[in-house]
Amino acid sequence: MVDHAVVSREEWLRARRVLLAKEREATHLRDAVNAARLALPWVRVDESYSFDTPDGERSLAELFDGRSQLVVYHFMLGPDWTAGCPGCSFLADHFDGALPHLNHHDVTLVAVSRGPLAAIEAYRQRMGWRFPWVSSAGSDFNFDYGVSFPDEQLASGQVDYNYEAMEVGERGGDHEESPGLSAFFKDADGAVYHSYSSYARGFEELIGTLMILDRAPKGRNEDGTMSFVRRHDDYEDVPKATCCAH
Repeated sequence: MVDHAVVSREEWLRARRVLLAKEREATHLRDAVNAARLALPWVRVDESYSFDTPDGERSLAELFDGRSQLVVYHFMLGPDWTAGCPGCSFLADHFDGALPHLNHHDVTLVAVSRGPLAAIEAYRQRMGWRFPWVSSAGSDFNFDYGVSFPDEQLASGQVDYNYEAMEVGERGGDHEESPGLSAFFKDADGAVYHSYSSYARGFEELIGTLMILDRAPKGRNEDGTMSFVRRHDDYEDVPKATCCAH
């Protein structure tokens, strides 16, 4: 027996209209948040950052690849790692299909990790991805944008993440690296500006799978945030669960 309320079509329509009002309110709030995000002041980036790419060493300005806007996904793959974070990998599975649309709209999307380029390339090949992914090894980029933490911060037991002090381990998962998303603009004179950064669940809407699950009958059906997530080649090939015992 299904353990959920079952009602007539008329009752369902009444409940659905109540929910629709809340959904419209959330949509309008999202529009307002998006407008406020665009209105944020910018910070000029005067630091020199270098990145190891398949095409050689590149500066932050060169990562724009001829466009005026750059979105960086701070992918958790540390210096000694042989594989990327499962949660970051789950999100990155959604990148390739967006690339032609972003590029056409004057936006370059790049993943950046502290791991060496060889490890990045090996993992990207394993996952079958095409999106640009570069290494910031030897650069302070990850530290300056709040997704990697110096040894002294980790030793103190407290790190600055998502615009607040957090206890080491409070975020869960790895403690040296954290996920994030940063956006930059380059003007006609080549000056680069930092416009936005988001952390933790702040960019969750990028994960289309979660947005679909939120509309499925059982939702995300998780024990903790993304507790069900695995790398896409790590899922076991098991029979689909059913609602009935056999």
